[in-house]
Amino acid sequence: MERYEEGRFRILVCIDGSEESYRSLRYAAKMGRGVEADIVLLHVRRMDRGLQSGGLQVRVARENMLNWGLELPGIQYLRKGKDLLIDVGYMAPDRRTEWAHADVAGDPLGDNRITYIGRNKRKVILKLKVAHDVASGVLEQWELGRYDLIILGASNRWTRKGISTFRDPAVAEKVATHAPCPVLIARQLLVGHSHLIYTDGSETAKETVRRDAQFAHLCESLVAVIAVAPDVESEARAAGHAAEAREIIESMGIEVFETIVRVGNPVEELIEAGADHSIIVVPDFEHKGLKALFTRSMEIDLMRRAQCSVMVFR
Repeated sequence: MERYEEGRFRILVCIDGSEESYRSLRYAAKMGRGVEADIVLLHVRRMDRGLQSGGLQVRVARENMLNWGLELPGIQYLRKGKDLLIDVGYMAPDRRTEWAHADVAGDPLGDNRITYIGRNKRKVILKLKVAHDVASGVLEQWELGRYDLIILGASNRWTRKGISTFRDPAVAEKVATHAPCPVLIARQLLVGHSHLIYTDGSETAKETVRRDAQFAHLCESLVAVIAVAPDVESEARAAGHAAEAREIIESMGIEVFETIVRVGNPVEELIEAGADHSIIVVPDFEHKGLKALFTRSMEIDLMRRAQCSVMVFR
């Protein structure tokens, strides 16, 4: 079990070499400054897709993950992420480092981790992990570290050269569906742009409103609220839910720049309204029962079709 400090905010950013993953890392750095967060950069290697030659190269690799001198899958992506965090001032290049290795049966390189520790005890961790598939690797990493937020990129492509990546929507959907913490599926994610928070007046939605308003505030992002009524007769009730959400956020000292009430299908309305925002935020509705207006299948539909980022809160 990897060591982590109780009470520290932890962000897991999945790095696959795509520009979206590095935009996600910039976003994590912006958020992390507000709470002195530990940021973990994760790249998952498929089993047996890494170092094949063994022997001396394996020993050299285990001595220092960043000095491999070998074009191993994933290491160049993690190195680029580390350099980005130095460039944006999130970490100093001379931080104290700790290195760890764990054997993985059937794979010559195994799991490798290097930890950079700042004077304020804030950590940046680079993790090269082996797993049978990418989504399982991400979920297994949560079990090791218990994160407050997972961020991974998404695209319209199901695969890249036949290999499952973080940008594979099937991976994003599996992680967002099964991770026990909030998951941000990043698509054209930009620092400072607004969050559009969906509410239906439920306790789950109210908690999402509170927590995401804090997330947005850390990133210096604007906050908007949206409620959707299934029909005209329910519009007044939806307006009440939106007004209540606005009151919750404003009671936290955070401004709400827009309150939206729509009538229709929630997914369609969120996609249309979300075009003007960076992130659409929805609660996880797994435990709300069959009468919920917004269901798990609609949640997945939103992740697939939205042109902006989607965050599922739990």
